[in-house]
Amino acid sequence: MDIQRSGSQPSAKGPTEYFTGVVRVDPLFEAHAPARACGASVTFEPGARTAWHTHPLGQTLIVTSGAGRAQCRGGPVQQIRPGDVVWIPPGEKHWHGAGASTAMTHLAIQEQLDGKVAEWLETVSDEHYAA
Repeated sequence: MDIQRSGSQPSAKGPTEYFTGVVRVDPLFEAHAPARACGASVTFEPGARTAWHTHPLGQTLIVTSGAGRAQCRGGPVQQIRPGDVVWIPPGEKHWHGAGASTAMTHLAIQEQLDGKVAEWLETVSDEHYAA
């Protein structure tokens, strides 16, 4: 058994090449082989969001506070709120983040494939986000 004590892992700023706006990533757990799942708590300030990206084995988001947005390529922007569970299938191009005037926190859980959990793509423009 391995217990990760709350506060034992440092918070990190979301890297500007993957996020727009102010984002804080709090690691929760890493996979211990042969397991592949890892997770983090991610907090987006109002207007902050990820770049477009995909996950080789999919991703589950569990919204814990605030109000946010999520979109898959070609689909409508969806509003997400506390208690919502969002499943993004493997390889699906998508983005997610806070609402325009409200912060949002979600738990992000994904599995590693060959040591990789995401393929990061282009940023989501302000115009696209506001649409």
